[in-house]
Amino acid sequence: VQLVESGGGLVQPGGSLRLSCAASGFTFSSYDIRWYRQAPGKEREWVGYISPVGTSTNYADSVKGRFTMSRDNAKNTVFLQMNSLRPEDTAIYYCKSHVNNADYWGQGTQVIVSS
Repeated sequence: VQLVESGGGLVQPGGSLRLSCAASGFTFSSYDIRWYRQAPGKEREWVGYISPVGTSTNYADSVKGRFTMSRDNAKNTVFLQMNSLRPEDTAIYYCKSHVNNADYWGQGTQVIVSS
């Protein structure tokens, strides 16, 4: 099982970024994917969830209405569209899946929101 995040970078407040999580090594369309983030000096926090076929999503209150998850099961990829970014969204963003009773994490992609 491998998860690889990409798409992070430096963006100004109010800007947008789209993160990707590319998966391999398991039946991607059978598993939900979750995004987390960890800001400097803080604990990792849950950001959002998408169901295996993408029909259900759920988000942390801190990002609701600004972040949107989607997935392309043909490409084994989940996306996190982040709009109206704020300095407090600065963090390393990770995707995670729970496969065969084990958690698998990507290496993370850094997002910096700053003017």
